[in-house]
Amino acid sequence: MAIRICKTLLARRTGRDYEQAVILSVILGSLASLSFALLLWQWIAALRFPLHRRASDTSFAPAVTVFKPLKGSDAEMEQCLRSWFLQNYSGPLQILFGIHSADDPACATVQKLLAEYPQRDAQLVLTPADLGANGKVSNLIQLAKFAKHDVFVVSDGDVRVTPDFLANAVAPLKAQNVGLVNCFYRLANPVTLAMQWEAVAINADFWSQVLQSKSLKPLDFALGAVMITRRKHLDEIGGFESLANCLADDYQLGNRIARKGHRIELCPVVVECWDPPQTFNAVWKHQLRWARTVRVCQPAPYFFSILSNATLWSLLWLLAARPQLVFRFGMALGPEQYAGNFNFNFPWGVMLPATFVLGRIYIASDLQRSLTRSSKHGPYFWLAPVKDLLQFALWLGAFAGNTVEWRGQRLHLRKDGTLVKLKS
Repeated sequence: MAIRICKTLLARRTGRDYEQAVILSVILGSLASLSFALLLWQWIAALRFPLHRRASDTSFAPAVTVFKPLKGSDAEMEQCLRSWFLQNYSGPLQILFGIHSADDPACATVQKLLAEYPQRDAQLVLTPADLGANGKVSNLIQLAKFAKHDVFVVSDGDVRVTPDFLANAVAPLKAQNVGLVNCFYRLANPVTLAMQWEAVAINADFWSQVLQSKSLKPLDFALGAVMITRRKHLDEIGGFESLANCLADDYQLGNRIARKGHRIELCPVVVECWDPPQTFNAVWKHQLRWARTVRVCQPAPYFFSILSNATLWSLLWLLAARPQLVFRFGMALGPEQYAGNFNFNFPWGVMLPATFVLGRIYIASDLQRSLTRSSKHGPYFWLAPVKDLLQFALWLGAFAGNTVEWRGQRLHLRKDGTLVKLKS
């Protein structure tokens, strides 16, 4: 009698475990399928964009002032800055280099280039005043006083451009309803394994996610490598001064111009970002700062961005689809087989998540190839799923604190996206 009762209880328990496992597998399978569908959408949006296409008419050439806020120097900076002196641009061009201190090694690099290209209207400006928590914007505020022209180009010091970049990038401003033009950028020199991981995030995922967002609604933010706007549009939002305490000054600049009713345009020409060799710790801090910035700027979209992590959901689904729950010809094993049937005929619970992960690897590789026009990243194909798993950790970390490290400073990030400097 006792044995019969135990068998009955065990059968009930086994049935309940089976039902719960099936429900979990169905949920994770649905999330994995959704994440892969979002990945396909992202890929299609990228394929439709005319990446690298040049403008057919570059006769529109308004007078331009380029702002280059600098801090520190490295082996690549000279070539990056030189690329702006070499612009094949028919309109008036002024280049302003802003450096906080005369002791900064960037001064020597700029002075060398000024001597090499005396025909260029270029100037080194010391910007010693501390006008906000964002040192880059503080630099821009002081540079703006020296601007001769009404089209402003703001670009980071590590950005290298092709000689025809400006001629193509200003072209959208011919339409008066365009308030800002920006462009995609690629990490040009991922020389360490950590930088190869970051290259997946930048050269594959970031630009395609921007286009995915653009397929839903007009852009309402800017990408910070190069931003081009008119002086009047900057004045309309309160000038650079209004961004002095914002971490995501690029996002805020584009967002505020868009909220004034002006259109944000993407130039198809891709620029290059050249960084010094980065350790895993440096890349992690950069990615964590980025994650916390996006979380503050777009809290709801960032929260739901976890749904697009194809590797995470596929692997969780794979773990849930244990041999006892392998799908055979599309039908799950029943409770009576739950205890020991390991038939692997047509194991859809294994094949589909594996297919999703392989699809993720292929799409990431194709997107990198499209942006960089190179296949050098090929040997690092396996980093795409690794990046997704690290991205999950970063997603959690984005909600775990409000402190970021930027340009050697520790900063507290407020809910409104503004910064407060922390004592060292």
